[in-house]
Amino acid sequence: MSYNFDPTVLREYDIRGIIGETLGPDDARAIGRSFATLMRRAGGSRIAVGYDGRVSSPILEHALIEGINASGCDVVAIGMSATPMLYYAEASAEDVDGGIQITGSHNPANYNGFKMVFQGRPFFGEDILTIGKMAAAGDWDDGTGSVESRPVLEEYIDRLLLGLDGLEPDVLDGLRIGWDAGNGAAGPALEALAARLPGEHHLLFTDVDGNFPNHHPDPTVEANLEDLRALVAEKKLHFGVAFDGDGDRIGAIDGEGRVIWGDQLLMIYAEDLLARMPGATVIADVKASRTLFEHISAHGGKPLMWKTGHSLIKSKMKETYSPLAGEMSGHVFFADTYYGYDDALYAGIRLIAASARLGKSVTELRSAMPAMVNTPEMRFQVDESRKFAAVEEVKDRLSRTDAVVDGTDGVRVTNDDGWWLLRASNTQDVLVARAESETEAGLERLMGQIDEQLALSGLERGENAAH
Repeated sequence: MSYNFDPTVLREYDIRGIIGETLGPDDARAIGRSFATLMRRAGGSRIAVGYDGRVSSPILEHALIEGINASGCDVVAIGMSATPMLYYAEASAEDVDGGIQITGSHNPANYNGFKMVFQGRPFFGEDILTIGKMAAAGDWDDGTGSVESRPVLEEYIDRLLLGLDGLEPDVLDGLRIGWDAGNGAAGPALEALAARLPGEHHLLFTDVDGNFPNHHPDPTVEANLEDLRALVAEKKLHFGVAFDGDGDRIGAIDGEGRVIWGDQLLMIYAEDLLARMPGATVIADVKASRTLFEHISAHGGKPLMWKTGHSLIKSKMKETYSPLAGEMSGHVFFADTYYGYDDALYAGIRLIAASARLGKSVTELRSAMPAMVNTPEMRFQVDESRKFAAVEEVKDRLSRTDAVVDGTDGVRVTNDDGWWLLRASNTQDVLVARAESETEAGLERLMGQIDEQLALSGLERGENAAH
């Protein structure tokens, strides 16, 4: 027996494809066989499995479990769940050695995929290529495994609420917050959490619906926050929190309806954490604002700029013993009093806690941030064979100038006008650019520098650049 995956589905951080075109039950079964074989060979025997609210998820779950069992591992089935609930099931249970969440994250409704954790560490990059190689070679152990159903919702909510320990009840009782689950998998957990939180809570779109009838569940796109913004304005709430399709990325708006972007949320979390853990290393990806890195330093922390990608950031946290990390995309990782994985519901709890401990409203914290002029993340199509090469060409040209270049992940250039970034996406055939300045004129000049470098490599940003 051997199996070949469509080459487009084995990606840097996870496995993802289009249902009925590049991904289906046979792929799920082969993933289960390869993952379980690797687990057995590493001395493990039990794998947690969860799935998101997409229409295709239950069919994939059935096939995945078949594959895991056929290679001799037992399955702990946690059912329909947000991705952080699968991470929780893996991290908190002594008898679980790894986990697989079936999720298409924030992709369109016809996509699905798999996020994996292996003996407490992220499973990505070379690991995912290994799954493909093993399947192609039919290099699978045979065996029989069992399936145990183990709901974790109640226990998970208990654990989230520990994030409010030690805070004054009267401060929390006065809070009024809006929440938008976007019809994603976090809906049921959000309902259970809100029912137990102090204060007043207004919930949107908690019904799980894989067709996403209200808006797309990607909180980093401002248009998707309109319903939440309207709710906050209408009910005069203190702030609002939104989740992506599988509940591992957070978006937020303050009481005045301003978006609090991923790097700005990290400024709030860092200020709160560094008051308790002076000198701690706080990690952010290369797309984050300069003001974040300066804010971390100003509050006695050590800022560390690292590569974009939730698996890469989680690995770097373990290596540097960092208690806090985050990305522009809304993945936030707490390892001070939590498990170090990205959990948007817990990030919502920590926003409440930070505001209470710092003695300032979320709106006040957002108002205190320096006003920067920046672009959204601009993504533009480029041939797969050219995307990494083009970035290397830019790096090479700039190395012969006096430009200040950080090559951690692509090219990040800092000058008197601010900074600009050009990097290759690990998951799509696109280049990603971003720029930030204190003035519109400065931003124009930075964009000119990006365009100049692209032109020298025979590329241009194109019409669809600002998505």
